[in-house]
Amino acid sequence: MAQRHSPTISSAPRCGIACLLGLLGLILVQPMQAAPPVPADHVERAKAGTKLFKEQIRAVLVQQCLECHGGQSVKGDFDLSTREKLFDSGFIDQTAADSYLVELIEHRAEPHMPLKAPKLPIKVIEQIRRWIDLGAPYDAPLTDGTPTAGGLVVTDEDRQFWSFQPLRAVTPPEVSDGEWCRTDIDRFILGRLEAEGIQPNRPADRRTLIRRVSLDLTGLPPTYEASEAFVQDESPDAYAKLIDQLLASPQYGERWARHWMDVARFAESHGYEQDYDRRTAYHYRDFLIRALNDDMPFNQFVAWQLAGDELAPDDPEALKATGFIGAGAFPTQLTEEEFESARYDELDDIVATTGVAFLGLSTGCARCHDHKYDPISAKDYYRLASNFTKAIRTEVELDLDPQANGIAQTQFETKRKELEQHQAELLPRIQQEFLAWLSEEENALQHGPWEVIDISQVTSSAGTTYQQQPDGSWLAQGDAPNQEVLTIQGRFSRHDITALRLEALTDESLPRKGPGRAGNGNFALGDIRISLAASPESNVAIKAARATHQQNDSELSVAASFDDDPISGWAVDAGGIGKDQAAVFDLASAVTLSDQTELQIVLTFNHPNGQHALGRFRLSVTDHASPAAELHQSGPPANVIDAIAALRMAPVEQRTPEHKHWQTAFDWYRDANANWKSLTDQLAALNKNGPQLKLTKVLITSEGLPHLSHHADGRGFPHFYPETYFLTR
Repeated sequence: MAQRHSPTISSAPRCGIACLLGLLGLILVQPMQAAPPVPADHVERAKAGTKLFKEQIRAVLVQQCLECHGGQSVKGDFDLSTREKLFDSGFIDQTAADSYLVELIEHRAEPHMPLKAPKLPIKVIEQIRRWIDLGAPYDAPLTDGTPTAGGLVVTDEDRQFWSFQPLRAVTPPEVSDGEWCRTDIDRFILGRLEAEGIQPNRPADRRTLIRRVSLDLTGLPPTYEASEAFVQDESPDAYAKLIDQLLASPQYGERWARHWMDVARFAESHGYEQDYDRRTAYHYRDFLIRALNDDMPFNQFVAWQLAGDELAPDDPEALKATGFIGAGAFPTQLTEEEFESARYDELDDIVATTGVAFLGLSTGCARCHDHKYDPISAKDYYRLASNFTKAIRTEVELDLDPQANGIAQTQFETKRKELEQHQAELLPRIQQEFLAWLSEEENALQHGPWEVIDISQVTSSAGTTYQQQPDGSWLAQGDAPNQEVLTIQGRFSRHDITALRLEALTDESLPRKGPGRAGNGNFALGDIRISLAASPESNVAIKAARATHQQNDSELSVAASFDDDPISGWAVDAGGIGKDQAAVFDLASAVTLSDQTELQIVLTFNHPNGQHALGRFRLSVTDHASPAAELHQSGPPANVIDAIAALRMAPVEQRTPEHKHWQTAFDWYRDANANWKSLTDQLAALNKNGPQLKLTKVLITSEGLPHLSHHADGRGFPHFYPETYFLTR
């Protein structure tokens, strides 16, 4: 056939634009070269060639060639379904002597055709040569020329692909010097040596032998002591014992895991020019080492790497194994236009590595079209890729030391049961003390200067949920919004109100313990408004304010919370973070309220920096004049006062836990008991800290879990697309 040559670039000096124009002029004025003349016997040759094709050649091409080179499959860019495609493929020329196809069927060039089949009879080859010399005419196409909708179809011959064949028992070859062989493996080696006429080397001396086998199995030379011990060991099984020792050493897995890590394209960074670290990826390496050292069954070794999170989700080793899927490189800095292509590149990497590692099959070509050599179609490629569509890298905390964690869990449960038992023993005594206290008239309630407002409603403009705490405070849940307005309504028992107190309290759930929700624990109360709940427009004027701590004396002072600037307001940085704080707002004049009147307090947090709302707060009122800015010092809230009064009015025999006011009154009395409070605090601290299990972050590949954060997140990278598309061509 005519050879295809790439154009060459001359090393002559560049002649410039004038030279180029002159060359074009010469080309344009040259007369057109005449087409080759049609042979005089053209008609006779065409008739003879067509007759030969119909009677002999067509059947040969259909039986021996068409399955792979036409119809549903076109391999090697050779399509002989029509005469035009045959010539376009470049496999034949004007004569048989110049045709590459003839070289292939005569086995003068590889791959020999028909592939993996006996050579065509000489008579058939001569007929094909004659047909080509006659112009290779067709009487009709071998197919209708319409592309098959299904694309490549894997044939029975394709299923004989080398890596798809099951393992089978092989009989060792016969050798002339059977005594040289110690195992059947030696027979294969000696058989090849004898076939090549090569004599095997003499057995190595013991010092050389231990060095060779140590380097082979562990990658390390033997120690001096091990070498000397082997040299001195004259027992017949000395070599077998040495092999067993090396296979049992941790270094065996460390050495051979490196080879599999190369197959799995393992690295502890993302790759590309940024090459950011994957700090927890090393656990996949540890899995490989342990699997080899423990002689894990190969089917389990394969299955866990592809689907360990599905097959054994509670086994840390199975989760580590999924690092295989996510071990490839990934560009962590992407523009929006690169999102989808980067994800498909990632899927292609997963499919390609899976194919090479477990199928012995290259898949790269099938990303764009049916594979021309390996038996995989583009459709099957995307079917395989779709299995990994939702797979993403993620970090999970795993228990890698179950023995130590089991001890810690047992100690935690034992301590918790001990505290709960102490509470159970103390509770009846407190109940008896409570009943006695109710019966003694002189034990009037000590109101204290402040009464905690019994809050009935907390509404957030940002939808934040606030949860009531046992001490009458309210704790924010969920993520902090950028800005927020809280509308709070509640009642109390006092009638003449002179001041309102806002306590900003700390909590372990807040940044730096709060009391604010900003990253540094701060807050900024831009505005506070007080009114009657029934008429929110009737604002109660504030004349002065003071606080336990304020960030400065100007725009971040407590007085700034009721000025004309909605941005400025009370903040507590510069010494007040991580500590309980309180602000007292004096009313311009005392407000007289009836028993059931509710007060409404609106707190506005709109600092430009965002997220500067309160994390935990408590509201109280007083009827004292000019009270100090102090924490706590609160009497019981209105609902407790009402409950105690109701119990005291009830007959003694009805003062039981079944009374509808018992729980409210008793809970307040019980929580004030020093011993109960101590046990409660200990139990709360224990539950908050938990059993202190040692959990280790591990990089795995799974789905339905939070993704591993990287720099593309800031642009909204979705990490995976819910569907994988295959474009039918």
